[in-house]
Amino acid sequence: MEVLVEYVRLGSTGMKVSRICLGMMSYGDPSKWQDWVLDEERSEPLVRRAAEAGVTFYDTADVYSVGTSEEVTGRLLRKIFPNREDYVLATKVFFPVGQATNDSGLSRKHIHAAIDASLRRLGTDYVDLYQIHRWDDHTPIEETMEALHDVVRAGKARYIGASTMYAWQFAKAQHVAEVNGWTKFVSMQNHYNLLYREEEREMVPLCIDQGVGMIPWSPLARGLVARAGSEEQGTTRANTDGRITALYGGPGDAAILARVAEIAAERGVPAAQVGLAWLLAQPGVTAPIIGATKEKHLDDAVASVALTLSDKELATLAEPYVDRPVAH
Repeated sequence: MEVLVEYVRLGSTGMKVSRICLGMMSYGDPSKWQDWVLDEERSEPLVRRAAEAGVTFYDTADVYSVGTSEEVTGRLLRKIFPNREDYVLATKVFFPVGQATNDSGLSRKHIHAAIDASLRRLGTDYVDLYQIHRWDDHTPIEETMEALHDVVRAGKARYIGASTMYAWQFAKAQHVAEVNGWTKFVSMQNHYNLLYREEEREMVPLCIDQGVGMIPWSPLARGLVARAGSEEQGTTRANTDGRITALYGGPGDAAILARVAEIAAERGVPAAQVGLAWLLAQPGVTAPIIGATKEKHLDDAVASVALTLSDKELATLAEPYVDRPVAH
């Protein structure tokens, strides 16, 4: 593939990442996770295609395929890239991977055990971005932020990031780190797409103000945006994912999808490219995290970087949105 992606700094850091991040949750062991997960043999061509297109940013988590995603991610990236410095590797901590009493959450005990386990599975000495997967109501944020700071000071992570929380929680964590001289979060992995824009109320302005890069998950609303105006049947994941109806399908969604389909037809491009191009044009967005189980998923994501929507098109897509309850 021709290299089409662009490279930007992650938030206010000096580290550059591709404008598309490949989510590695789709690669691992279907027997340990979900039927739609691809094993290592089927995953390799897609990861290699992403690398050939210039994608240098890869995101996984210890809980995906109960650790197997990290193992697959590490082996494939070592095989595909000549040098460790050629790519940016991110993983996450919070959800349980094992059955031990302390094998979850964001306690000092779990964070230090989890980063060591992740590094072993990934086969690397460090990750570029270590993220908390959720907020922990049962652990003082001071304990969490100091433990993450220690992980950075030990050289096991270059930067830290967060995911999926309320803006007040994120602001509190950043404040605790700042007043204590600890490492602050440089990224926010939040739920953000054409069908879910509640992050624009508080989280997006907060991240822009603080120079935090946003790397949204589910940028195509679990594939709903990609299938706008199409009679294409849902994927295996879509047909077995109960959260789709919990997160989407509210007032305004049908009108938004109709407009995605209309603009896609006018442009002569797939709907997925329009949806991703809209998200890439939003202030503060660094790199949407895309899932790819087929070549066309990856090709559309890469092509969306070069698709510039007009101000009128952006407004047309945004206009039908109806506010809804916050959903994480």
